[in-house]
Amino acid sequence: MVFVRSEDVVAREIEGELILIPIAAGVGDIEESLFTLNETGRAIWGLLDGRRSLGEITSQMTAEYNDSDGQIKEDVLGLVSELAARSMIVRK
Repeated sequence: MVFVRSEDVVAREIEGELILIPIAAGVGDIEESLFTLNETGRAIWGLLDGRRSLGEITSQMTAEYNDSDGQIKEDVLGLVSELAARSMIVRK
């Protein structure tokens, strides 16, 4: 599967954190409209460019972070699932 960042979301770095802000109605949850990404989430967000598959993103992240226990795969799938549920990314 390949995902791309939604055009209805802007990302802003504020005090070292990457914050995703929905700019259209129906994107995100009113009570939880802002979404903050940690270092791993920020790296995953940067790779969700509509060209890389989830497998490619996971492989690149696994190599970059020297992950041997599968935590990166879990992180990628968890974040992608959450972002897709909030319509912050869309399947291409």
